[in-house]
This record gives sequence, structure tokens and C-alpha cells, in this order.
Amino acid sequence: MNSNTDMAKSIDMLYEKAKKYTGTSAELFALNTVDKTADVLSSLTAIVLLVIVVAMFTLFVNVGLSLFIGSLLNAYYLGFFIVSAFYLVLALVLYAFKDKFIKMPVANLIIAKLLKSKNSDFNIPDILKETNHEHEEV
Repeated sequence: MNSNTDMAKSIDMLYEKAKKYTGTSAELFALNTVDKTADVLSSLTAIVLLVIVVAMFTLFVNVGLSLFIGSLLNAYYLGFFIVSAFYLVLALVLYAFKDKFIKMPVANLIIAKLLKSKNSDFNIPDILKETNHEHEEV
């Protein structure tokens, strides 16, 4: 009878420890998710703000360049057409190479942020880079 009681107590203790472990694991997962999400969103916010500032700078430089070219050609509208044509060609080139110049770098940035390990030397993005270099050499 005593061994059955001890076994029942052991099973109850095991169940309680498993329950606590599951709760702790779920809480840790939630905290890691919040940390990774905050890291990705803060990085993307910084990049978006930088893009907005660069876009404003570029806008004013382009207006000045258009006016300058227009004054050289004695027709301001021609300056704007020339600068617009340059951006049309640039847009076509970017569209043709969008996966290489836009999609892959953004995807790699997000993946690197999500998989980055803060507390260890084991960093998944570094391993992926090494693996990609090995495949490229073959």
C-alpha cells in the first residue's frame, strides 16, 4: 500500500513539474516572439524613416536639376522631361532586377533579424551564409 501511495505522489509531482515546464516554455516562447517582433519592427521603422528623408532630399535635388537642365535648354519643361525619362529607365531596370536588388535583401534582413541569437555564438544567419557560399562555389 505504501509503494502505491509513493508512486501516486511521484506521478503527481511529475505531472506538476511537466505542467510548470509547459507553462514556462509557453511564456518563454511568447516573450521571444515579442522580442523578435519588436526588433524587426524597430529596424523596419528606422529604414522607412531613412528612406523618407532620402526621398525628400532626392526630390529637391531632382527639382533643382530639372530647373538647371531646363535653363540650359531654354525650356524648363524639357529639363523635367529629361529627369523623368532618367527615372523611367531606372524604374525599368529595377523592375527587371527586382528580385536581386529589392526582394532578396529585404527578405534576408527580416530573416536575419528573426533568427538572430542574442545570447550565443551560434547564429543561424551566419550558418546560412556559409552554406550559401559553399553552394555557390560548386
